[in-house]
Amino acid sequence: MQSYTIRRSFLLPLGILLLQVLLLFAIVVAQGQPKSKAIVLGILAIPVVGLFVESFFRRIVVAGEAVTAFRPFRQKSLAYDEITAVDTIQVKKRAFLTVSSEEDFIIISNAYADFPALLESLLEKVPAEKISEDTARMAEAPPVKSSDIVSCWFGVVLLAILMVLQFVR
Repeated sequence: MQSYTIRRSFLLPLGILLLQVLLLFAIVVAQGQPKSKAIVLGILAIPVVGLFVESFFRRIVVAGEAVTAFRPFRQKSLAYDEITAVDTIQVKKRAFLTVSSEEDFIIISNAYADFPALLESLLEKVPAEKISEDTARMAEAPPVKSSDIVSCWFGVVLLAILMVLQFVR
């Protein structure tokens, strides 16, 4: 059984970004600044919290009998003998693997740590006739995406500047 989680190189800046948003919210409230700033930060915090929680608890388990996707409050499992197709959608460096059965499906992105190993271990267990040509081609050289990590670090730097500006004024 192999378990794959979202890359820590993405979770680290996302966690820092979350802490910064909450800290900036506390600073704005403590300094008695306009409520509009607190409202904007509160609204900004909602998707950041959601993305962090979803990403932190998300994992894929490739076991002997089935592949299982774990997400907060839910999980999906597909037995290998029930799988009808494994397809790929690739947009630039972003790849999505769709594992389908008659009644359900699992979507796996290349945001998972060690995505090439995940792909290899999954494709070894799925019958070859169920794997699309695009998927087999993509498995030869899986894309590595880093723009999400860069974006998170950019957000961290931007919020750090905003926090410094809160004390300079």
